[in-house]
Amino acid sequence: MHPLYPKADLVCQDALDACVEVLRHMGQGLLESVYEACLERELTLRGHHVEKEKYVAYVYKGASFSTTLRADLIVDECLVIELKSLEGELRYEHQMQVLSYLKVLNYPLGLLANFGATDRKRFKRILLKDANR
Repeated sequence: MHPLYPKADLVCQDALDACVEVLRHMGQGLLESVYEACLERELTLRGHHVEKEKYVAYVYKGASFSTTLRADLIVDECLVIELKSLEGELRYEHQMQVLSYLKVLNYPLGLLANFGATDRKRFKRILLKDANR
């Protein structure tokens, strides 16, 4: 099991509740940036540490690199949240975007939230391979 998984699982549940609260309060049909600002505020009010960008260093074949990841929200240094506001369903490339962030950050869990969806497929948890085993 990934050492951050138990913490990330709890944070993810609270983030899901926060997403529902934002959606309940703001409704559908807004820009992604509006939902991002509201969700950041809601998570902060709930006592979470929220970042929008994170500097990451990594090594490939002996060479060191660095980049700034621009994930929508990074919560408590264990959960990545990527927001969308699409009428249709979330697509494979959206999931791969979150998975890429998880791999580079070595976080166990991500949340993909589509505030434009009208059905139960609004939220999707993205798990780093074997993070919960």
